[in-house]
Amino acid sequence: MPDAARPGDPPPYFRAHVFVCCNRRQEGHPRGSCAARGSEKLKDYMKARAKELGLKDVRVNQAGCLDRCEFGPTLVIYPEGIWYRPQTPADIDEILTAHLMEGGRVPRLMLTEKDVPPPKQK
Repeated sequence: MPDAARPGDPPPYFRAHVFVCCNRRQEGHPRGSCAARGSEKLKDYMKARAKELGLKDVRVNQAGCLDRCEFGPTLVIYPEGIWYRPQTPADIDEILTAHLMEGGRVPRLMLTEKDVPPPKQK
């Protein structure tokens, strides 16, 4: 894996990027989708709360499929590459506070290397 930063690189424009999966599949798809599980509302809430909290150096973005559909709604925070599975606005508040304001983690909401989707159907 390449180094995150190299000498001569410009400083990051944002301290952190949050990508919230808002992919929507057709009803009944075996993998489901984050949007069908409420990710769009959670993303909108997270964007508004980040602004209210003054997190100007954090960017909350809508993403297409992040390929962890079975665990949705999902989001990932870079540069750390930490994945979360928030279900409620209170979960979003906890991630904003613990991870993005205090530099910690929210272990109960984290997806880990043990959370692997089942093999894709061919």
